Amino acid sequence: MNKIWTNSGDSHFLEPEDLWQTRLPKKLADLTPRSEKDPDGEYETVYVDGQVFRRKLPTSAVMEKFVEASNRPQGSRDARVRLADLDQEGVWGEVIFPSLGMWCSSFRTPELLKACMRASNEWALDEIASVSDRYVVTAQVSTLVVEDAVEELRWAAERGFQAVFLPTTPHPSADDWNRDSWDPLWAAAEDAGMVVAFHIGTDPVDMSVGGASGGLGIVHHGPGGAVMNYAETTFSGQRVAMKLVASGALDRHPDLKVLISEGGATWVPFLGDRMVEGYRQHAMAVRPKLSRDPKEILFSQVYASFQHDVTAVAAYEHMGYRNVMFGSDYPHMEGTFGHTQDTLKTLFDGASDEARRRITQGAFFELFPNVPPVPSDIDR
Repeated sequence: MNKIWTNSGDSHFLEPEDLWQTRLPKKLADLTPRSEKDPDGEYETVYVDGQVFRRKLPTSAVMEKFVEASNRPQGSRDARVRLADLDQEGVWGEVIFPSLGMWCSSFRTPELLKACMRASNEWALDEIASVSDRYVVTAQVSTLVVEDAVEELRWAAERGFQAVFLPTTPHPSADDWNRDSWDPLWAAAEDAGMVVAFHIGTDPVDMSVGGASGGLGIVHHGPGGAVMNYAETTFSGQRVAMKLVASGALDRHPDLKVLISEGGATWVPFLGDRMVEGYRQHAMAVRPKLSRDPKEILFSQVYASFQHDVTAVAAYEHMGYRNVMFGSDYPHMEGTFGHTQDTLKTLFDGASDEARRRITQGAFFELFPNVPPVPSDIDR
């Protein structure tokens, strides 16, 4: 069968582990994330910006599978080889999130975070963005000081970045995303035409004694823990979308576009209905007042990517939500690498051509018009 060519609203690149250590002054490099595994491999100690915590590692069998899945595609570390992987899978353009940058919400020193973000952005320009205009590399900015974030976003926009990655929750020492203090960042992104891209599972690490949660995904223990923890990671994406709508941030910046990656899409119609009900039923307590219906704001400005969810297509076809976008999550084990075409053909079996085109290409090109179109003569 011919390929179903798609774009991807979610993928990752594995930077060199010593990227920050080699590019930062020693006093800052010594504060960047590192881990030390116990000799028996059961626990590891993680050091992040002067903070220390211990966590239990997955069983050896699970860890071996994870390492194998993460390292299998050579394109996860080589942007040139990566193109062959994409062509094989039938993926044209893709949003690329960092790996080291997933730690950014756990930093607490503004100078360190600012330096790490610039180092990552310079490296990404040289090693990924320069290779192909099919890559939408996400810029990284401070989540501690809004002025630093605005400065770095403008620097990135001037150099061709089309999106900026933000964690679903900033560090506890910073204001949350629904606070007006972040308004200069939303205004700068809107003015620059940069998409604000949140990736699920990027809440700050809990440094409390006894383990870690947040971005590391360890929230539930006991029977069902693995499934519950996996499902738990999606909720942070829903929360950040809710914060930006209910706080009026998106209402004040109607041209700002937001991407929630890897969290599915069917939650968007439900959340829209729930916020409308809350806005209506508790109108006397609602602050601020919005100029548009909360569901309208959510549907028009928030895009959501998914990989396997069969209900995501239904969200487009039957729930009126148009901003549904496929994401391969390359090269993570939750992703579709190695079976992308099988996944797409299953997802769109019986779906309309309109739904398939919108979900695989239309929504992506709407956000990132600078990515060249899929060639008409490519194998289909």
